[in-house]
Amino acid sequence: MSILRMPAVKAETGHRSHASIYNAIRAGLFTMPVPIGHRAVGWPSDEVTAIQAARLAGKSEGEIRELVN
Repeated sequence: MSILRMPAVKAETGHRSHASIYNAIRAGLFTMPVPIGHRAVGWPSDEVTAIQAARLAGKSEGEIRELVN
């Protein structure tokens, strides 16, 4: 497992902006970032991969929220 920073998360998920990722977090459709430094955060790569796999499999928003929780 590695920690992905924002540019890598955007590339992996297809989100175009920081705001769209944080909107997905507020909607319960994406995991919270983990602190990796004083002013830096990232996302575990396995969590990003799991969310993307669920989207590709056609899971509903409710099912993705369950996965995120």
